[in-house]
Amino acid sequence: MGGRTQLPGRDGWDVGMETVVQESTPDVVGVLQVTSLDSAFIRKDPYGVVLIIGPWNCPIHLLLVPLIGAIAAGNCVIIKPSEITKNSETLMAEGLPSYLDKDCFAVVTAGVEKTTRLLENKFDYIFFTGKPAVGRIVLTAAAKHLTPVTLELGGKNPCYVSDSCDVQNVARRVAWGRFFNAGQTCVAPNYVLCSVEMQEKLLPALRKVITEFYGPNPRESPDFGRIVGDKQFQRVQALLRSGRVVIGGQTDEKERYIAPTVLVDVQPSDPIMHEEVFGPILPIVIVANMDEAIAFINSRERPLVVYAFSSDDKVLERTSSGGFCGNDTLMHVTLTSLPFGGIGDSGLGMHHGKFTFDTFTHHRGCLHRNMGREALNALRYPPYSQQKLGIVRVASEVKRKDACTLL
Repeated sequence: MGGRTQLPGRDGWDVGMETVVQESTPDVVGVLQVTSLDSAFIRKDPYGVVLIIGPWNCPIHLLLVPLIGAIAAGNCVIIKPSEITKNSETLMAEGLPSYLDKDCFAVVTAGVEKTTRLLENKFDYIFFTGKPAVGRIVLTAAAKHLTPVTLELGGKNPCYVSDSCDVQNVARRVAWGRFFNAGQTCVAPNYVLCSVEMQEKLLPALRKVITEFYGPNPRESPDFGRIVGDKQFQRVQALLRSGRVVIGGQTDEKERYIAPTVLVDVQPSDPIMHEEVFGPILPIVIVANMDEAIAFINSRERPLVVYAFSSDDKVLERTSSGGFCGNDTLMHVTLTSLPFGGIGDSGLGMHHGKFTFDTFTHHRGCLHRNMGREALNALRYPPYSQQKLGIVRVASEVKRKDACTLL
């Protein structure tokens, strides 16, 4: 397998990437009666040269996890860390070349302008994690070369809480999911949907849990983070104008600190309900019941994950999302046995565990036939007759109990 791509390196030099030939055992598959003497298998080939663009909110994890899968699949990789997290970017740029073959792997450090130029090159696969607006730019650039992509884009993740739930357990699990990494995760619950009665029970429980987690003054807690940059701080701070603050709300621009905050009286038209929060703010939206919550979720773009605290599976069955987690938050992401990815505005494609390997692998369907036994091929050659058709129909069946036959 050949191919060479010239790409701008982090210091302006060119990086030549030779596609790695992957040696792997193919998956042997079943055959029809007419091909019973043949060998059919799926060969797992690398795509070639892969571009991985990482985000700032998980600047190590969301670069290395796809990188490992891309390497395992036999690809060469260009890694583009986020320019917003400078220390992590430097770590990747200086550290990875010490461990990886420089002829097959490279780190490119670039801002918006250079990244735009980078995307003008032809890649064999692009893996992007970031916001939907940039995802559309990446997809447009990839379309010019018919390059396949995986887009991890996040979304407004709803969290429905039924009236019958254990309020203390809900408060702990929702608060942990929302305020982990100061809310700067794409899988954080973005808003709670619950009844007025549940809100009255949930607010004191959340206030108690926040104190248990971070003390009476979260600013002094070693377990509570800060907003990544000044621009992001100003954006999240502006979202505090939505609804009414009932817990937290304190900010410190110098420290980029925003306290764990809960908002009530939030309206669907408020700014916080129209963009991913990416900060430690939890809005609560009132709904009358589960059906109204489902209707609210379905009236919006499909999220990366739907959370539901309920013994009823109706939310799972009647909504669509990249993933689902019942009676907890974030924990579904810890299972590498589950695919992780979005749908619609929240993303395209999947990864985690073996799914990452599959993402960066071209599954190549292969058939080997013997050059002899040409008489067996006579049925497929013209001229055709009803007798030939009948024989071909019988010979083409895949016979299994309780299964239909598709020709």
